[in-house]
Amino acid sequence: MKLDLLFIGSKFIYNKPLQEYIIREIEKKVDFISSITFFKEKDNSLFLYLEHKLNSANKIIIVTTKQTFTTVGKLICTVTSDNQILRGSVLIPQKSHQYKEGNYLLEYKDSLINVLHIDEMQKMPNIFIDDKEVALSVQIFYEGEDNINSLLAPVAKTYEINIELITIIDGWFLLNLSSKKYGNISKFLNAIKEPLDSKTIVSSNIIEHIIERLTGVDKKISFAESCTGGLLSYYFTKQNGASQILDGSLVTYSNELKENWLGIDADILNRYGAVSSEVVKEMSEGTLNVTHADFSLSISGIAGDGGGTDKKPVGTVFIGVRTKQEHKEVRFLFKGDRNYIQQQSALEAIKMLVLSDEKLFF
Repeated sequence: MKLDLLFIGSKFIYNKPLQEYIIREIEKKVDFISSITFFKEKDNSLFLYLEHKLNSANKIIIVTTKQTFTTVGKLICTVTSDNQILRGSVLIPQKSHQYKEGNYLLEYKDSLINVLHIDEMQKMPNIFIDDKEVALSVQIFYEGEDNINSLLAPVAKTYEINIELITIIDGWFLLNLSSKKYGNISKFLNAIKEPLDSKTIVSSNIIEHIIERLTGVDKKISFAESCTGGLLSYYFTKQNGASQILDGSLVTYSNELKENWLGIDADILNRYGAVSSEVVKEMSEGTLNVTHADFSLSISGIAGDGGGTDKKPVGTVFIGVRTKQEHKEVRFLFKGDRNYIQQQSALEAIKMLVLSDEKLFF
């Protein structure tokens, strides 16, 4: 059964942080949201839309403001031939069979509807609909999408496992697993370890896994970022426990700060340019010198939309990973707009980190 998310209120359209917070909270309770639809408060087409959805055998989460909560309940009652009753200080449909302040759940025909209200700077109410079907998620680091499909499909069939393979970036996949028998998932995971060279991590969140592993061995990480502007740091600091492993991040956007903060020689910057393997190498070394961390990641590139040349077109990004024993720098050519190039760069850096110490992270 599909799950549709419906926002009613202009603030959900234009207040992006509030909108994103609500979606994050809902995604904790559901595997995926089939559709997201927005209505302003006085949109006359809302009634017909609700009538269609409530008769379509869907699971529906309707998010309203406090001001529109009762109005939406009235429209639902009109569709379902119900009446509103007073519960606490608000009116809700009489046939609701679960209710907490500002939040109710009702069934109509084959549909399940959860209506709740939230405004800015408020905590999200508990969601009544729980739609988790994916039993387990696995991060896989393996080159070749065609090869990995041919490896996984027959094993999944043997153990009656439903699999869904999603490419994150080249060589990094998310594998969602579900089965009627949980024990079969364990057998499936054991069976794929050898053909995948054991490069599997049982976790839906790779950053949480990295934090857990680094915390367990009391090691730290730090970043030096240019074109990504602190995106790596954001990916880590939005997770609980980041303070245990993250020393900090230096956003050295200008050459002057690359020199002053990271100690990069001006001759290297002038000779090779800020977007180069040589500079990224110096950035990662400078980061370890400044922070005394155990791992450092460095990124410098041309995210666009302008600034590219024939030798270094837009999308050219150099990424470095360094431990106290080894370092590696790789050139990439990403495609997309500025933000997608930045995101691909950060994801590649995370992938390089995981592969830099397979004994620790796998």
